[in-house]
Amino acid sequence: MESKRLLVVTYYFPPRPGVASLRLRGLAKYLPEFGWDPVILTPVLPGEPDQRFQVVQTPFPGDVVTRLKKRLHLSPDKGLSEQPGIPLAIREGKLTRRIWTFVRAFIAYPDEYKDWYHYGVKTGHNLLREMQFDALLSSSGPVTTHLIAKELKMRNNIPWIADFRDLWTLKHHYPYGPLRKWFDTRLELKTISWADALVTVSEPEADKQGSLHRGKPVFAIPNGFDLDEVTQLQIPLTKEFTITYTGTIYNRTIYGNKQNPTPLLRALRELIVEGLINPDITLVRFFGPPDYWLEREIINHNLGDIVKQYGTVPRDVALARQRESQILLLLNWDDPREVGVYTGKLFEYLAAKRPILAIGGPKGVVSELLEETGAGVHVNSIDDLKVLLKSWYREYQLSGEVGYNADWNMVQKYSHREMARKFAEVLDGVVDK
Repeated sequence: MESKRLLVVTYYFPPRPGVASLRLRGLAKYLPEFGWDPVILTPVLPGEPDQRFQVVQTPFPGDVVTRLKKRLHLSPDKGLSEQPGIPLAIREGKLTRRIWTFVRAFIAYPDEYKDWYHYGVKTGHNLLREMQFDALLSSSGPVTTHLIAKELKMRNNIPWIADFRDLWTLKHHYPYGPLRKWFDTRLELKTISWADALVTVSEPEADKQGSLHRGKPVFAIPNGFDLDEVTQLQIPLTKEFTITYTGTIYNRTIYGNKQNPTPLLRALRELIVEGLINPDITLVRFFGPPDYWLEREIINHNLGDIVKQYGTVPRDVALARQRESQILLLLNWDDPREVGVYTGKLFEYLAAKRPILAIGGPKGVVSELLEETGAGVHVNSIDDLKVLLKSWYREYQLSGEVGYNADWNMVQKYSHREMARKFAEVLDGVVDK
């Protein structure tokens, strides 16, 4: 059977960093197995993309927030709380964060990547005229991808699926006030009214989308991991009792909620004081942007000898550190509205085939996935966390490692190949309709 061609509008695609790029790479890699050949439309990337994929890059002047930071002589790649040139009291002040959020609400409407719209529409329209495409897929954030896709849909009358890795106005951490949200909601409804189907990452999130976009078919397709990465790295476990976290910790954000490693630090300190864990053979590792707040917490809990921040490392190094670790730390967001949100880090951890310790946040889709697969445990109380750590530590003492007891057949349900298969089913449905 002849393959169909798909135009994919996305800001994120490797080598652009970020978990979001992995979802799109998985689609580009595995959709051809299910009869779809994707062509990726994206702004100019920070390096050469994988030659296996058809990638069309457009010019892009840069996001408006980064350009504003440069004009203000601030570091463009750091958040407001991390700017070294601003006094700490100002950086951490609530008024400062409110002013910054107010400024963003105006200059970054509908998002900070809005200046890509012209280039995306022009290049996308030329592609649709020059080549035969059977469907169109846009993936957000940023939501500018959907604005581009809507214009391409209107001009070319092509079936369009809008993929929401994060929801637009219904996301639990919507950062702006009611006036901005009113405008955003109007724009979302007007834009998505042209879509033939919607996709998001979980059933609870799909229910939310369905409540706003009534009558639109909405499908839940989680993120995943690449099965090929599981076999590429075979690394011995560390001799120490290691707990590893890779990635950014969002502890101070404009959203109010946060990821909080403090319960782990408290539990470890108490277990060490009680003589139940030996600090000489215990090591907690954070690989990601150094966080002054976390360093302060480490010192406050007197854990400077066993809890270390190693800074940001290349992705291949992060994957290696995951695979050699006894335990992987997953930090959920402390927000009751998080029940339907999978953190992208979860799927990367699944590929590492090491036990996952999830702390924080409500019981929801993360808890269900860990229980279904046996890949880890989600705990919310200090007492439960201490019991779990003692159990894993005893196992480590007896055998030299913490055992991995996941049901691999269940884990593979969350692979990129399975994700692509589900997308292909949705695409076939809108094309054959």
